Amino acid sequence: MFNQIKIMAIKSDNKTRSSVQIFIVFSLCCFFYILGAWQRSGFGKGDSIALEMTNSASAADCNIVPSLNFETHHAGESSISSSKAKAFEPCAARYTDYTPCHDQKRAMTFPRESMIYRERHCVPENEKLRCLVPAPKGYVTPFSWPKSRDYVPYANAPYKALTVEKAIQNWIQYEGEVFRFPGGGTQFPQGADKYIDQLASVIPMENGTVRTALDTGCGVASWGAYLWSRNVRAMSFAPRDSHEAQVQFALERGVPAVIGVLGSIKLPYPTRAFDMAHCSRYGMYLMEVDRVLRPGGYWILSGPPINWKINYKAWQRPREDLEEEQRKIEEAAKLLCWEKKYEHGEIAIWQKRVNDEACRSRQDDPRANFCKTDDTDDVWYKKMEACITPYPETSSSDEVAGGELQVFPDRLNAVPPRISSGSVSGVTADAYEDDNRQWKKHVKAYKRINGLLDTGRYRNIMDMNAGFGGFAAAIESQKLWVMNVVPTIAEKNRLGVVYERGLIGIYHDWCEAFSTYPRTYDLIHANHLFSLYKNKCNADDILLEMDRILRPEGAVIIRDDVDTLIKVKRIISGMRWDSKLVDHEDGPLVNEKVLIAVKQYWVTNSTASH
Repeated sequence: MFNQIKIMAIKSDNKTRSSVQIFIVFSLCCFFYILGAWQRSGFGKGDSIALEMTNSASAADCNIVPSLNFETHHAGESSISSSKAKAFEPCAARYTDYTPCHDQKRAMTFPRESMIYRERHCVPENEKLRCLVPAPKGYVTPFSWPKSRDYVPYANAPYKALTVEKAIQNWIQYEGEVFRFPGGGTQFPQGADKYIDQLASVIPMENGTVRTALDTGCGVASWGAYLWSRNVRAMSFAPRDSHEAQVQFALERGVPAVIGVLGSIKLPYPTRAFDMAHCSRYGMYLMEVDRVLRPGGYWILSGPPINWKINYKAWQRPREDLEEEQRKIEEAAKLLCWEKKYEHGEIAIWQKRVNDEACRSRQDDPRANFCKTDDTDDVWYKKMEACITPYPETSSSDEVAGGELQVFPDRLNAVPPRISSGSVSGVTADAYEDDNRQWKKHVKAYKRINGLLDTGRYRNIMDMNAGFGGFAAAIESQKLWVMNVVPTIAEKNRLGVVYERGLIGIYHDWCEAFSTYPRTYDLIHANHLFSLYKNKCNADDILLEMDRILRPEGAVIIRDDVDTLIKVKRIISGMRWDSKLVDHEDGPLVNEKVLIAVKQYWVTNSTASH
């Protein structure tokens, strides 16, 4: 099957296929050693080189962590896991790209105003599929970064509509068995790099001041893809609409993205999260962008109505409409305490002031309706409001409201302002730094189990219960990115801290499906997630969702108490995963254990790889 895939421009470097068939021969402490050898051989299932390497491997080769015993010593495991688990069946082939909370047919039953029909509308409990979403025939492991920025295998997302619809804007081109992404976009048909150069003449992108960015209506996320080389991490979102698979393309390229829209519901991000925001509509939507933009952050608008006096004929729109549109944007920006820094061609840039000292007069402006809520981060399924989020209080005219951030990478491990100011109740700076130390220790142990963690094999990583982002900070690398998910039922709101560290993430309730396509993450980490959701929703459903969003041959690391993990291990034994329960790095007497797993390779209308 894979020999039929001819990728002329890049075939010599496509070394990303792997196989886990051989894991039935060796114990799971050998999982990643063998997996790495198989991948490096560059072919895939049936590769004779990898098979020879497997056959010649000795027991000594598998002694990855000689100083630690990773065999569990919990007496109850064998008796419980030996009982027969439910075997989950594959879903029908038509569900290969199933998105339970963004189903196209279901979306059309909701109102069109304010883009409500493009928002999250999850299937009710009695309509959940509860089967394993298959990969399409011919599915292959995506190319490694940075090649993945420019190429995506056609078999992984076989949708050609954008190659025609966006041909002039240079979004995407179909070339044989791959899609190529030249780096164009609606606002930058000549390429994202030149466009970003223009922005960087105003916005400090090179020194670590700007680290996190929000791209609304991102298309195939070329803006975010090309910001990567400048060490800026963009959270991109776009709806699942007539532009089929744009977010799927972004994730196949290895760029952070979710399915989403600026509609009637607040964005699932904390207040004062992003250093920079790109594109939006005006009015109430600008107020929501202002909420998530940190003091001193930048907002970029590219395209209509900017410079309408010159461009109105090309846009084929009446001068009067464009003039009124720009007037409203300028008014809204002033009311939000933004200062225009730049306007040239079709680009305008505003900067949010560091505090409200320069715009105190808006307190008396009848148009300035300030939000009354005490918790501006309470956003999950909350209606967007036409109100301005107040700045945190300051004591001087030059103080940054909410606290000044260090440049990246210094901010990654510095104590964030939300911690040092006491905004996160019950968490001291010492407790935060201890959490950091613990996660460095955990990740060091993970790397001894799985030597592929920092090789680039896992590009798209998710932490399902991220806390302060300690796991992501400890594994931070140019080779990967982590989607830090803070569950909406978590005891303390910590996502704001994650962003102050220069990391990215999102709020989510794991009783529902995540806003992404199937097969979009290479590795999933879950720290005490199943304990958190005990008696809240079905563990089967959470694990099926993990399976949906995990790539074939992707890895899973679950950390929890031993009794919880034994139950989880029993469920996944019916899910075409290979798994192993191992001890905490401090030894077998610690009740917390780690469950590692690898999802088997299989596609629609096929059996599992073993």
